Amino acid sequence: MRTLYLDTFSGISGDMFLGLLLDLGLPLPRLKTELAKLPLEGYQLQVDREQRHGIEGCRLQVITEETHHHRSWSSIDQMLADSELAAKAKKLARRFFRRLGEAEAKVHGIDIDEVHFHEVGAIDAIVDLTGAAIGLHLLGIEKVISAPLPLSRGMSKCAHGALPLPAPAVLELLQGLPIVDSNSDKELVTPTGAVLVAELAEIGPLPELTIDRTGYGVGGWQLEDRPNLLRGILGETNSVDPAQTDKVQVLETHIDDSTPEQLGFLLEQLLDAGALDAGYSPLQMKKNRPGARLTVVCEPELAAQLANLIMRESSAIGVRTSPCQRFKLIRRSAAIETEIGTARVKLLYDGDQFLRLSAEYDDCRKLAKTSGRPLRQIYRLVEETAYRILQLEPQEEQE
Repeated sequence: MRTLYLDTFSGISGDMFLGLLLDLGLPLPRLKTELAKLPLEGYQLQVDREQRHGIEGCRLQVITEETHHHRSWSSIDQMLADSELAAKAKKLARRFFRRLGEAEAKVHGIDIDEVHFHEVGAIDAIVDLTGAAIGLHLLGIEKVISAPLPLSRGMSKCAHGALPLPAPAVLELLQGLPIVDSNSDKELVTPTGAVLVAELAEIGPLPELTIDRTGYGVGGWQLEDRPNLLRGILGETNSVDPAQTDKVQVLETHIDDSTPEQLGFLLEQLLDAGALDAGYSPLQMKKNRPGARLTVVCEPELAAQLANLIMRESSAIGVRTSPCQRFKLIRRSAAIETEIGTARVKLLYDGDQFLRLSAEYDDCRKLAKTSGRPLRQIYRLVEETAYRILQLEPQEEQE
């Protein structure tokens, strides 16, 4: 799998990332041709070779005379939707701005349709983020992994006045992701840089890969303690199909003074609220008290909601959370008509290879009640009927 690792020792911004893609081989004429498909005027791309602490890279700047830039999120999204960009690049660029719009809306306490971008609505940000989507598509990059982002302390000036660093939108974008202290008062991670990592990348160490090339995107700061560069390592990794992995959040807490009835009810509530999985394991806690470890797996956007639910409905006073990558089989569903009624089955695949199927519990439970047959017989009936009707064989019977 073609993988890009981002070494973010000096942060990340939209222009540094696009400069990096150019240094990794993105053809500048092709980038300009694709960007020309947007109805934007009055700007030029200036690309130079510059050094930071003796290391050379690509410095990209969007030169524009535009001074009034209060575009709404919806107008940017519509502009991208109406463009003739390649479908994959268009979809990714729209995801970037949707994520930015949601962050800005949360920070300012308004609906996303009311968001009017200032800095991120300027031509340079549109070029940086759309160019990033174009470059990833043209370079065939399938996966992005990033080191934790270094956040700064200090103040920054923007259209709203002075704002503390990290910028509020940056913190909103990076919720659920690990960060480190940069020990710097310069803005090393901008909102456009943060949205690229939040939307594209897994946070983790340098993976095992075969290096194809290394590139550097040059930032505008002249820093004494580090080169203001974004380093990218592009190569091939041996990994599973990306369709068989996703990002999840794992919640965990220890409970020692809730009743079994409360714990059972909490589990039902968590699953009803959208948890992908939830369960208890026995635990010996402090003062020799027996307790239970609650582990919940959920989509990242549900983490805060489910953590609050745990603390509200149990005796837990804190919940730990961590992002994880989940490996999974491809799942499909089918409804099967049996001699005693209809039931759904789950079909499991490894890529295109069928592995096995399993009957859905809720449907089998209903058929067991209406027919008076034991549940284990219903499972066998449904699964055998499904194999026959769908003309499938379990993996162990295949040659």
